[in-house]
Amino acid sequence: MQCSPFTSAFLSLSLTFMGCGASSSTSSSKDLAIHWDSPDVVVRTTPTLQMVINPHLLPGDRLGTAAFDAIRTLEPDYARFQGWIPYPKLAVAELQPPKPQSTSWNFTLIDPMVDQFMTSTSGHPSVIDFSTIPQWMFVTESPISYPTDPKQETWNYEQGTELRDPTLSELADYYRRLAAWYANGGFIDENGHWLESGHHYQFPIWEILNEPDSEHGTAVEEYTRRYDAVVDAVRSVSPNTRFMGLSLAQPAAHLDFIEYFLKPSNHLPGIPIDYISYHFYAVPSSHGTIEDWQYSLFQQTDNFLDTVQLVEAIRKQLSPSTKTDIDEFGSILPTDAPPGTGVTPPAAWWNLSAAVYAYSWVKLARMQIDIVGESQLIGFPTQYQSLSMMNWLTNQPNARFWVLKLLKDSFHPGDEMVDTSLNSVLAFDVEAQGFITSSGRKLLLINKRNRAIDIELPRNGGAAVLTVNAQTAEAPARTTTPIKDSITLQPFAVTVVSWNRR
Repeated sequence: MQCSPFTSAFLSLSLTFMGCGASSSTSSSKDLAIHWDSPDVVVRTTPTLQMVINPHLLPGDRLGTAAFDAIRTLEPDYARFQGWIPYPKLAVAELQPPKPQSTSWNFTLIDPMVDQFMTSTSGHPSVIDFSTIPQWMFVTESPISYPTDPKQETWNYEQGTELRDPTLSELADYYRRLAAWYANGGFIDENGHWLESGHHYQFPIWEILNEPDSEHGTAVEEYTRRYDAVVDAVRSVSPNTRFMGLSLAQPAAHLDFIEYFLKPSNHLPGIPIDYISYHFYAVPSSHGTIEDWQYSLFQQTDNFLDTVQLVEAIRKQLSPSTKTDIDEFGSILPTDAPPGTGVTPPAAWWNLSAAVYAYSWVKLARMQIDIVGESQLIGFPTQYQSLSMMNWLTNQPNARFWVLKLLKDSFHPGDEMVDTSLNSVLAFDVEAQGFITSSGRKLLLINKRNRAIDIELPRNGGAAVLTVNAQTAEAPARTTTPIKDSITLQPFAVTVVSWNRR
């Protein structure tokens, strides 16, 4: 049958992917219905990751080398560099207060990690966060020590709530010099000496501190003052940088924190609120198993999505131009609480955790959250090993990484999400979402259960399938071919079905 010009134009406008004469509006089977003519959300949600500093990222470490290789393979937008508590010599550039004749500025260990991160993410926007304030800036009964060995972790470095300089000039100067070291080739220290770095990096986004609702017990009014002071200082040496605030650990418990921060009147004149960020970790029962966790992790994620809706309502009312980065999303075993017990996660954990992230991404994409960052690139015993996207024994990316890459490669801003439904038997166990993309129609399927589930696909013909499951192990998504328009989702599989234009 030959299509008329009118029919051809209609099929082109409706993004048909089937032969002339076939129905273009709905693809259906006994299990699934995809309404291609009902796009209701334009995707703008970027899947990405965070990299927390640790000794494995120092030069010569095989795991760190593999991790940076993984970043280059992923080519992520908005990857987050997090200089954080456990290793003060890797996170803090001035560990002692300045003296009249000398300062303690030292970037010897920090520079290689920043250099590798910036090189690995070159050509892509990133988020930088040196979140740990030098401890000597806080009022404490006595000085707080830290390990002489830079590879020795400590969980006692952050103490005190009140900064010794209430004007915040000391805090602002630290971050101004820190930013200048990387953006402007160096800085003049407290004694008037020029310290040369040779760096001239561009920082698209600078995040201010981390989890102030728990770290240093910071009240929202004080956090907002610190945010304003650091923003003003950093932009004085990096004027094109945009800024991210909050980074809350418990957003559900601190909606008042969010409301206060998002009111422009609570900031100094001219201080931007470009992004807000906050975190979520699903934590299963320490007495359960995968059979229990397959339900509790998804339920906790659904509860978090309710929180996101509340935060979005506040943001849209008070500061609608502000964007949102959920820059720490993960599933974590309770045995990982510092200093960690070293209990190795069961093999199925990695695919379950990967499926939870994929589920969160598709739900948050429907809410048009801007960025969703999977936490974290490297974990290992004593450092949140159940969060790791790298196997610290084999130096290979695991299923959590490969699912992130599958999402990143398959779906892009500007794609359209269409009305998609599963039958009542499958709807509780499988998440399904259809997309209209520039390269064709696609279907994301997520098996939330620890058992194989068969899905009958719409009979569009020519379907290609990419999947990450237990069989892919530490390898990228593998290609499979549906048998008679039916596929089997292995336990916790994350699968993308594609129908290309014909």
